[in-house]
Amino acid sequence: MKSIKEVKAEILIKKMSEELKKIIPMPEWAKYVKTGTSRERPPENPDWWWVRAASILRRIALDGPVGVQRLRTYYGGLKRLGHQPAHFRKGGGKIIRVILQQLESIGFLEKKEKKGRIITPKGMKFIKDIIKEIEKGEKNE
Repeated sequence: MKSIKEVKAEILIKKMSEELKKIIPMPEWAKYVKTGTSRERPPENPDWWWVRAASILRRIALDGPVGVQRLRTYYGGLKRLGHQPAHFRKGGGKIIRVILQQLESIGFLEKKEKKGRIITPKGMKFIKDIIKEIEKGEKNE
């Protein structure tokens, strides 16, 4: 069986987001919010909430323990400042915080005191099941 690092991130995140869509809800306010100060508009993808949740889950599985500030840096980008050179800005923290709370409530993550969040065995099993699914699909093709 492949590890998380061996599976292509975009395929893993896509499959995980489809499964997370069945488990966690998107808040009503998330339809209208930007993902950070470096963005000019809200995301165009209607399923962006679950894609971000899957991406955060993968990131914590790879790097954990991870806190909100480090994830904000990961999801940040360059803010355009007109004629001035662009500068890096962190991503929005509320979105990341709410997704982390949702993933904690279903048991995929747990909080380590003063260190951030880590993935639980239940969360790791969720990821490994999806990796097995992806491998089956590759063998059938």
